Amino acid sequence: MSSIEVFNLTKRFRSTLAVEDLSFEVGSGEIFGLLGPNGSGKTTTIRMLSCLISPTGGVARVNGFDVVSDAGKVRGSVGVLTESPSLYERLSAIENMEFFSEAYGLKGASKDSRIREVLEFFELWDRRNERVGTYSKGMKQKLAIARSIVHRPAVVFLDEPTSGLDPKAAKDIRELMERLSKQEKRTILLCTHNMEDAERLCDRVMILRKGKSVATGSLEVLRGLLKAKPILEVKLMEVSAGVVGSLKRFEKVLKFTEYDHNLSLELDDPDESVPEVVKRIVDAGGRILSVNLNRSSLEDTYLELLKEREK
Repeated sequence: MSSIEVFNLTKRFRSTLAVEDLSFEVGSGEIFGLLGPNGSGKTTTIRMLSCLISPTGGVARVNGFDVVSDAGKVRGSVGVLTESPSLYERLSAIENMEFFSEAYGLKGASKDSRIREVLEFFELWDRRNERVGTYSKGMKQKLAIARSIVHRPAVVFLDEPTSGLDPKAAKDIRELMERLSKQEKRTILLCTHNMEDAERLCDRVMILRKGKSVATGSLEVLRGLLKAKPILEVKLMEVSAGVVGSLKRFEKVLKFTEYDHNLSLELDDPDESVPEVVKRIVDAGGRILSVNLNRSSLEDTYLELLKEREK
């Protein structure tokens, strides 16, 4: 079942076409990433899907509700962290949380217990009575995320959630996203420049450029679009002529490079070929120190796809 359905979504600001004919679906409990350079339309897409702005064209549904005709129902069923979250800085953290909790319909003891739960998770409970204006950037970010999930929304839109956070706080946010997705089956649309976060967390991503989709899919699917083979790196005590000859006779070795007691091999069907490569080296008397199969990272794949589409 899809929590988010998007068909030919378009947004124009006067003469500027910010988003053009985007179509994708996000399943229940999935973490779906929007990646792209500044100005690619990521934030505009999130703002349309969370009903902060209206689309110029196309259709989008969130939790089964149309973002135009059922905007109020969409807003009530989602949580949103915008790129620049607004908090009432003259109020305390607890006052901010109470205000937004009541706006989402939380009341009484259940409201109080939920506020305490999220503030304790983000280690803000002990400072709940301090004015938000005195908080650091990281603390404000954590409070804004706490506010976005206090009502347990089925879908959460997060725009750069780890921006400005120290390593410990960023780790907490990543763990929160994993828990929301895997344990609570909540859907997350994640907009980020942090490729490490996206690679670790996202089930699938969409790469945007100038408001259009460049590619969509899992990391394995995106790697497949580039048709790049993983590289097997083997470090030996010594590279002998026997080892080199054995590997050059192996038909699954497409490319072969030798350097400083290391072998770099591009293989056809590496998942099946690696064991045979290791066996051939050992049989030829080679002493292996390490074996690593290096696949393209999401960052490498992202940059290559953007470069390819610019040609």
